[in-house]
Amino acid sequence: MRATRAMPSDGTTSHGDADPGLFGPGSVTWQLHGDPVMWIGGVRALYLQALHPAAIRGVMVNSDFRRDAWGRLMRTASFVGTLTYGTTEAAEAAGARVRKIHRLLGVDDPELLLWVHCAEIDSYLHVVRRSGIPLTDAQADRYVDEQRVAARLVGLDPERVPGTAGGLRRYFDAVRPELAAGQDARTVDDFLRAPPVPPALVPAREAVWRRVAALAYDVLPPYAHELYGRPAPPPETVTHRLRATANLLRCLPDKLRWRLPPRHILRAMDRLGAQTRPAPYSLRATAAILEPPGREGHGHGANGGDSTRWRTTPG
Repeated sequence: MRATRAMPSDGTTSHGDADPGLFGPGSVTWQLHGDPVMWIGGVRALYLQALHPAAIRGVMVNSDFRRDAWGRLMRTASFVGTLTYGTTEAAEAAGARVRKIHRLLGVDDPELLLWVHCAEIDSYLHVVRRSGIPLTDAQADRYVDEQRVAARLVGLDPERVPGTAGGLRRYFDAVRPELAAGQDARTVDDFLRAPPVPPALVPAREAVWRRVAALAYDVLPPYAHELYGRPAPPPETVTHRLRATANLLRCLPDKLRWRLPPRHILRAMDRLGAQTRPAPYSLRATAAILEPPGREGHGHGANGGDSTRWRTTPG
């Protein structure tokens, strides 16, 4: 099945003919990507992506990761925001720029792009479910399927990208023998644990960033902890800490968080109407509306090959 635009459930947009973008307010992607816990998922993805020696070597050789790691993180976040909440034209243009950069740097190998994509989507899905967002199995499958749109924009054939949580799990089962924590992965680990910051920001790094990075590491699958050689706390402890942190982040006013550059969500709401604001906890109520793209993979969470599923309800 070819990934297509996920339109609102009633087939309309909120402001007449306003462009809903590649996903639209009726998609799982639209609802999930507005949650602040996605930042923890993004850091988890970096940890996981670094375990593929060929993929991380390409990043180290062909990019300015060491000198501009913060810039790279922010550009990735902006790219995800543009794809999720931007207009179709803006998303397609962002994808074209990324594909051009991949070609120029020689990092457009489909297998490596697939690894980066799957590690990212797996991390987002695992973290939002484990943090307490009540996502059903059908909605998890829907999310993975929707993300084949993003895969196309970075240069992948959507037909070769997992379209369900079960397909994502099988992908990780197949690729795990290729993973290792080499020197490049150690470099990423060192950076994420103590990124360079101006002296004035060192207290904030110690108080905030270290905790976020440690939590992102702890929610990796067990085999990743084994490869990095650093154990994590018991799963129940990690889940409790993740949910507590997520709930604290969710106490920050949405409009304050969304006002930070580049304001993707606020711009989307201006374009489509205030009623299109992302609300992840509303997904349980709309479960009957979202039809799963396939039946395979039910009963298994997508979490980097770890077979544990974190089924949660608001508590």
